[in-house]
Amino acid sequence: MSEVEKKKSGLISLKPGEILFNEADKAASLYIIQKGSIRLYKPKGKGFIELAVLRVGEVIGEMAYFAENDQESKRSCSAQALTSTDIIEISFAAFGKTLAGLNPWFKTIIQTLASRLRKTNAKVKELETNSVSVGHGQSKVGYQYLKNTDVVKLFGSFFLSAKTHGKVEEDGTLTVAKNTISFYATDIFGLAEAKVEEFFNILGLMKLYKPIDDAQGKSLATFSDIKILYSLLIFINKERAVTDDKHIQVSYKCETFLSYILQYAEANNLSQHPKANINLTAVLDTSNKEENLSMDDLQEAKAQGIMDEIMVGNDNSCVSEVSLEKLRELFPIIKFKNIINRLNGSK
Repeated sequence: MSEVEKKKSGLISLKPGEILFNEADKAASLYIIQKGSIRLYKPKGKGFIELAVLRVGEVIGEMAYFAENDQESKRSCSAQALTSTDIIEISFAAFGKTLAGLNPWFKTIIQTLASRLRKTNAKVKELETNSVSVGHGQSKVGYQYLKNTDVVKLFGSFFLSAKTHGKVEEDGTLTVAKNTISFYATDIFGLAEAKVEEFFNILGLMKLYKPIDDAQGKSLATFSDIKILYSLLIFINKERAVTDDKHIQVSYKCETFLSYILQYAEANNLSQHPKANINLTAVLDTSNKEENLSMDDLQEAKAQGIMDEIMVGNDNSCVSEVSLEKLRELFPIIKFKNIINRLNGSK
């Protein structure tokens, strides 16, 4: 979205992850959040520095209006939607007309406060630092948005708050207030709000969580199975204690192929079997052709002991004995790790 081209006031809807503006963009508007949340951050090196998470009723981008020179009228940070977000855009021209109707002394107070805040921000910039993640043996592996230690804390805060404060519903799901989870994650585990919101999005992608509102409009989190949260917590924590070569490494294409194998097993009433001979050629025939999958994509699955060597039958079909029990156990882990890898790569 180009701010320079959008100068009229109006409602803007953003999808999760969509950028409202980038640092150094020319500023032409300020914004009021109507629904959702926006994270403010500053890119630095290969990573970025979290500044704040703004929510309903808060204002974004007002500082640029009071800029004392052209350089300061550019955005001092980047803004990105954490959830589905609606914001009202107010052009600087429209905002200026509103200020023009105020008493001169009130305008002076606003400009003085803005100037002081701008100078405070300048001092903060001088102290900004950005951390790099540390791998096994304390070797630097580059910037990561969600390090393993963050993930363990997030799983811990989500599981503990759900287990301690959650309510079991009639359908077996468990519901807990989102602000309770946020309290555990931010106040007890010391995590940034933006990372907590990102983790909600991740669990949503994995279909382990969905947001709902109660009759009073309170935001709740519903979990389909917190046992999976606990299993993922234990697994990620164990991986922290071993070298990288012992970690589960399965590519996204392999994960996709494995997801089709699970669907094939379900459709052919094989799901409850610990092991089964799977016709991989038939699996490919029913898969999404746009994925461009091949038998070579299963090498990592063989390395993890999920399946045996691929055999070619008399009808030229490829068959392998698949440990469906192990696949069901590892698939949530594989999917989660790939989501985290893509997230870290995008940051």
